[in-house]
Amino acid sequence: MAMAFESTNKECPVSAGKRGVFISFEGSEGCGKTTQIGLLRERMESLGRRVEQFREPGATELGERIRHLLQFTPEVADMSARAELLLFAASRAQLVSERIAPALEDGRDVISDRFIDSTTVYQGIGRGLCLEQVEVINQLAVAGIVPQLTIILDMNPGDAFERLVQRNGPVDRMEQQPPEFYEAVRNGYLEIAAREPARMRVVNATLSVQDVADAVWNHVASLLG
Repeated sequence: MAMAFESTNKECPVSAGKRGVFISFEGSEGCGKTTQIGLLRERMESLGRRVEQFREPGATELGERIRHLLQFTPEVADMSARAELLLFAASRAQLVSERIAPALEDGRDVISDRFIDSTTVYQGIGRGLCLEQVEVINQLAVAGIVPQLTIILDMNPGDAFERLVQRNGPVDRMEQQPPEFYEAVRNGYLEIAAREPARMRVVNATLSVQDVADAVWNHVASLLG
């Protein structure tokens, strides 16, 4: 099993030589991850912490190319679920080795928009792949590095879809999945949270932006010490 970095459990700012904390955000499309990650980063930096923010797939040259391939390339619209799984894993492996691991070792905190739980839920539960095989690939990709805290922004898939409709910009391949897919995704996240209460925190994403941010901060503050 992958082991999370130990919390520094010290007052801010982080002193030289201390590992950073690793926080991931999860949830279906339209749940508000981008907004909440930005607010959390600002709040952590206001305390003197150095914070790196990444997205999955992406955040490296390889990852961004894979992101475009997965989301907007029409020729791969019918790619197999296994191929999709391996592309996400390849992007994550590069992100961990190139960006996340060095940042944590340098004492910088990391906030990731999605990580291994997305693969478990989207490709494992949503696509119906063998969860044991997904777990093996996940662990190979992350090389022992997992978040100390994962925030799940939870909301009804129908409400999340309404947010997507109102948002400007192109709809990507993952956002075009049928409603039942997103029901499975939501239920999958809640199942993981029930199994891993020490790491996962579920936040009601239908609250106001500020109320969600405050709920997120309550969980993060306990991690920072």
